[in-house]
Amino acid sequence: MKMLWIVETMIVLFGRVNPSGRVPLTFPSRCEDNPAFVNYRSEHNRVLYGEDVYVGYRWYERIKQDVLFPFGYGLSYISLEFSNLEVKLDEQKITVSVDVTNIGSVGLKSFTKEFLRAGEMKRATMEISRKYARSFWDEARQAWTEERGNYTILVGESSSKTSLSMDSQVQNTRF
Repeated sequence: MKMLWIVETMIVLFGRVNPSGRVPLTFPSRCEDNPAFVNYRSEHNRVLYGEDVYVGYRWYERIKQDVLFPFGYGLSYISLEFSNLEVKLDEQKITVSVDVTNIGSVGLKSFTKEFLRAGEMKRATMEISRKYARSFWDEARQAWTEERGNYTILVGESSSKTSLSMDSQVQNTRF
């Protein structure tokens, strides 16, 4: 059992396999940097969130706070280049497509389990519900609300390393 672990470790260390995991949340540098540290409280058996819609990595970006590990952070033997960002909207969803090129010298398996060889480019496409991407729960209206205004879609290796962006306009507030 220990021998197998050593062999697998050596394969990773010498670059035959890419350790390409990404963190699904942001790790603050100190506990005191967490927005809930000063905002978390309750009144009449109801939790109040003082950070409003700026939860997770959005909080740290809004207040320009450095973090220990940003959302999406991960170690890798490769370098990725993102290009040709395209955004399509319909009534129910937002479809984001981007060309991803492995500009490093080692192959990569992406989250879609597709193999990306050194120097190879593939188109990655992701659909996101408009309701969850650009709306918030409005307690006064008792409805999900997508407010009128400009929204920016960011693409990159992590929330702190975004190399592409595109603005998307919402003409009218929707409930």
